[in-house]
Amino acid sequence: MNLVRYILGICLTSIFLTISAQELPNFTKLVKLYGPTVVNISTTAKKNKDSSNEEILKLPKDNPFKDGPFHDFFKRFFDNEGNGFLDEQPSTSLGSGFIISDDGYIITNNHVIDDAGEIIVRLNDRRELVAKVVGADKRSDIALLKIDADNLPVVKLGTSETLKVGEWVLAIGSPFGFEHSVTAGIVSAKGRSLPSDTYVPFIQTDVAINPGNSGGPLFNLDGEVIGVNSQIYSRTGGFMGLSFAIPVDVMKEVVDQLKNGGKVSRGWLGVLIQDVTHELAESFAMEKPQGALIAKVLAESPASAAGLKVGDIIITFNGKQIERSVDLPPIVGSTKVDSTVAAIVIRKGKQEVINIKIGELPSEEDIKLATTSQGKANIARIGLSVTDLDDKKRETLNIVEGGILVRNVEEGTAHDAGIRKGDVIMMIDNTDVANVTQFKDIIAGLGETTVPVLIHRRGSPLFLALKIPTK
Repeated sequence: MNLVRYILGICLTSIFLTISAQELPNFTKLVKLYGPTVVNISTTAKKNKDSSNEEILKLPKDNPFKDGPFHDFFKRFFDNEGNGFLDEQPSTSLGSGFIISDDGYIITNNHVIDDAGEIIVRLNDRRELVAKVVGADKRSDIALLKIDADNLPVVKLGTSETLKVGEWVLAIGSPFGFEHSVTAGIVSAKGRSLPSDTYVPFIQTDVAINPGNSGGPLFNLDGEVIGVNSQIYSRTGGFMGLSFAIPVDVMKEVVDQLKNGGKVSRGWLGVLIQDVTHELAESFAMEKPQGALIAKVLAESPASAAGLKVGDIIITFNGKQIERSVDLPPIVGSTKVDSTVAAIVIRKGKQEVINIKIGELPSEEDIKLATTSQGKANIARIGLSVTDLDDKKRETLNIVEGGILVRNVEEGTAHDAGIRKGDVIMMIDNTDVANVTQFKDIIAGLGETTVPVLIHRRGSPLFLALKIPTK
């Protein structure tokens, strides 16, 4: 009886293992077919010498080490004239990429080739070819390279739109320089927004990704590329189960623009947004938290021109639902520049439809300046320099809203009217002054005339008569 139970147990175990093995994916065919499309990328960058060390790293003409035991050691660092580190020293970095066309177009990450002096692509057949950069996009971290070769193996591009959480995925790359390493896992989440990459809805996986995997492909079980491995979340510098890939649909759009124009243009709205919490939803009389709450509207932005206001909650943009604030930037970024789209916002408890003409996303420097700086203007026509009020200044002056601060008064009609540095202009020509941009527009629209100006000076209101000269 014990023997029968033993044999039965072995049979059941064998059947269970067979069924389990059949349920697990087999990646061998995929790797054999598409492994050759993955390349290793090495770059050399040049380090500039530190000019502050130039005098320190200069030997005297009478070299004291010339005949000494350390001559060979110092010879490595100083030239025959006694100058140290005058030649730029190369450094190397490693990454991955994959071939998307048989004539040599290759995808990798922008951060892999950024500031590279030379880019070397090593193919599966061990050939090493110099690549040129067709174009690169910092915001999506995608770079398009080209090598001089023909009849190359190419990947099959899929779509990230239909990708589902829980699907098996596979990565091929060169972690730590170990070429054509294969790792597998599942999709952990979609549409992840990272703090420094708000325009990319990342695919999160638990595939083991490490330094050197950057720029390599992420495959689904059909052998289609559905992402470009880009980042990891780690407290140690190594893999910790959180890997992020750029969706292939984002990659396709970027590559098309890089091929056609060498740069990428994105839609721009010009607002600072935040999530709607349960408490905020209740305060706005909303049934549930949703949408992107506008905390600031940038001056001279598409949002400002369309009439969006601080406190508006965008719940639909261009026909797409906005459940969280992180949903909005990728949708806006993928919207065609100069197109007009409809946004549904909640304003004072009611839904409104606002049509917005989308602008082109400015440089990061310009956005930072517009976000952190006050609006400033020199209005030469009346001899006045003004700036928007920040929150601290408002609190000091006890001004809740509106008004602009006079920074400087030169010789001109503003000085003659009695306007002085430190005054706050609250109204001009019977129109409330909201900001510098509006004030400039009002002045520009006036002919030769005299208009009333309401200022606040040391906490007291005062009307002055301002003569507007001929344009």
